[in-house]
Amino acid sequence: MKPRSAGKPDIELGKRIRLRRVEQKVSQSELADKLGVSFQQVQKYEKGVNRVGAARLQQVATALDVPVTFFYDGDNKAREVESLLFLDSAFSLRLLRAYSKIKDQAVQRQLVSLMESIAANED
Repeated sequence: MKPRSAGKPDIELGKRIRLRRVEQKVSQSELADKLGVSFQQVQKYEKGVNRVGAARLQQVATALDVPVTFFYDGDNKAREVESLLFLDSAFSLRLLRAYSKIKDQAVQRQLVSLMESIAANED
């Protein structure tokens, strides 16, 4: 009997783990130390290459200070998590941090308008 390989749900779970880890400013090595695994194993979890078992997911949730339900749809935070999954790259984080430093609302509106215009031209 062949064990089930990682699939789309595992990839989504991995994205949520990475999202929370980055949000908490925890490195892969730091999380790995808390879990008693290598940082490469954390990378595999985050990429969805390896499945995260129930006991390990509980350890991850504890280490990242969230309930296990944070990692699944149906939680009250599901929409918030889905909307933040774009933060899956360092560039997206840089963009969001720079935007949040802009205090002038008129400049913020102009920037959003510019980005929407650029995105519309990509279609």
